[in-house]
Amino acid sequence: MHVAAMDNDYQHAVDRLMSLADFERGTHSPGHSTFHLQRMTLLLGRLGNPHLSVPAVHIAGTKGKGSTAAMITAILSDQGYRTGLFTSPSLHSVVERIRIGLEPISRPDFAVLVDWIWSDAEWVAERGGHGDVTFFEFITAMAFLHFAQTDADVQVIEVGLGGRLDATNVVRPMVSVITPIMLDHVAILGDTVELIAGEKAGIIKPGVPVVTAPQDPAALGVFIRVAAKNGAQLIRVDETISWEGRNSGQDGQSFDVIGQRDVYQVQTRLMGDFQQENAATAVAAAETLVERGIPISSESIVGGLSTVKWPGRLQVLSGPTSRVVVDGAHNPDAMRTLVREIERHFEFERLYLVFGASRGHDARGMLMEIERLSPVVLPVQSRHPKSSAVNSIAEKAMDCGIPIVRGPDAVGGAVRRAIDEAHEGDLVLATGSLSVVAEVIEEIEAVPHDRYPSINTH
Repeated sequence: MHVAAMDNDYQHAVDRLMSLADFERGTHSPGHSTFHLQRMTLLLGRLGNPHLSVPAVHIAGTKGKGSTAAMITAILSDQGYRTGLFTSPSLHSVVERIRIGLEPISRPDFAVLVDWIWSDAEWVAERGGHGDVTFFEFITAMAFLHFAQTDADVQVIEVGLGGRLDATNVVRPMVSVITPIMLDHVAILGDTVELIAGEKAGIIKPGVPVVTAPQDPAALGVFIRVAAKNGAQLIRVDETISWEGRNSGQDGQSFDVIGQRDVYQVQTRLMGDFQQENAATAVAAAETLVERGIPISSESIVGGLSTVKWPGRLQVLSGPTSRVVVDGAHNPDAMRTLVREIERHFEFERLYLVFGASRGHDARGMLMEIERLSPVVLPVQSRHPKSSAVNSIAEKAMDCGIPIVRGPDAVGGAVRRAIDEAHEGDLVLATGSLSVVAEVIEEIEAVPHDRYPSINTH
């Protein structure tokens, strides 16, 4: 097929997908009571229940779940398994959500899947009795079908939101994984750690071992109770795994992970102490898979972790005259971690902060955390429909006593201005949301991105 025709097919597929109700990009948050799994179950039933044909690893959590999912996928791939990976959100293109190994699905294959499933989604909407299939339900079904059709050996499935009522929570996993819990999406999931943990604990299945990263004591208490109720073995990373850093720098780090089965000498290109904790969680999951009959060698655990790339997390970009760092921190806890890592790894005379946030997220709390780095803020509004207005970001920065530079409101223009104004000893940092990070990467590294139609918010 001609390249232009393939591009048209792909754009048509994206346009069709974006016509569905999309709570990620829609401008309101639905009541959580409207979420359920019946519609997802109906759709998958019409597709032959592809989600049940591939052994699964199911991952929930507030932070680190994408990196941990990528690490587990890389370990399994290094062992030689054909491994499906489903994550969200995407940085630049929706194809990034559905991968074999860490390689995204091709645009032609993506378009074929949309076409394949569309009539079944229409049937569910018209006759299922539970309303229209949403964007996230549709693309989750696409992932399950792709992994089944391509004979994946294992699928690593990241929860989109919460856990209990998330569209991914139809799998029957070999192991469940819960990364650290913190306050996030409080309007939907609840405003206490216990309430949020209760939603994440919804992925714990009867008799299926669950690996928990180090947790807030309140969250841990919830997981202990739910695991016991389900007869699920609880594998606490902080009790069964230890890790110790060897050296680190702007090109990555090395550390030892002492597991139940071996000691793994890890070298990774990912920066940040938090990636050591993610790696320990991935090791615990891999060792649990071995116990459940999926052979994985120590060499593949080390080899897989050495190959992981997960953009947008404490990533150093090469600007023309100045260093540029991007990180998708989008709540005060994550920003506190980012500030510690910036202080540890970077020396700079002045910090230019390209900052934007999503509505409903605590922009003021994030700015208060980063204030101690004495930044100059360039407030921005990304193209994401839920991004906060520039004036709102600017007001919050001034409330925190942080000087601002008003220039281009768009992310690309603002980061160019920051680079132009920064001197050799300065640092440019872009953070506050993954959409801001994505647009900075696109601007500096000339990465193409999807074109989305106007948003359907019904």
